[in-house]
Amino acid sequence: MEDQTIFFWAGWEPILRVIVVGIAAYLSIVFILRVSGKRTLAKISAFDMIIMVAIGSVFGRVLTAKSLSLSEAITAFMLLAVLQYLFATLERKSKFFKRLISTTPILLFYNDEFLERNLRKERLDKSKVVEAARKEGFGRMEDVAAVILEIDASFSVIGKTDRQGETTFEEVLDRSEM
Repeated sequence: MEDQTIFFWAGWEPILRVIVVGIAAYLSIVFILRVSGKRTLAKISAFDMIIMVAIGSVFGRVLTAKSLSLSEAITAFMLLAVLQYLFATLERKSKFFKRLISTTPILLFYNDEFLERNLRKERLDKSKVVEAARKEGFGRMEDVAAVILEIDASFSVIGKTDRQGETTFEEVLDRSEM
């Protein structure tokens, strides 16, 4: 009977530990994210998602595992924030590193044509591109100049205009496989 009691109730001490450690860990995460800058909280890249999952994992572990101290969890939070800062700095300063860890926007629709190779590469079908255009208020693809899959997996839909000259997606045109 005692084993069942421990299964359902182990006393107030573990409950109090979860509350105290949970509040302290939460405040630590808020502080570290605030200090680490806006990029940590912006639309996320693959690397940023890894950091977020790791932070969540450490937070969950510190709440539930008696073997992990609050100081170890805070050290892990700080390590993740420092890694995110270092990778962001390297990405900004080194073209090689940027190509290594970052994705680039990719053109999915241009000049009234779906770019099949790019759609296959991104494992998308035409319906996702049409859906993105619809969400932006376009009733016909003939009114769309381009659809770009951005690095954060959002779609940019650019309508056709009568104006000539440089567009906001020239850099994507240069890198796209058409």
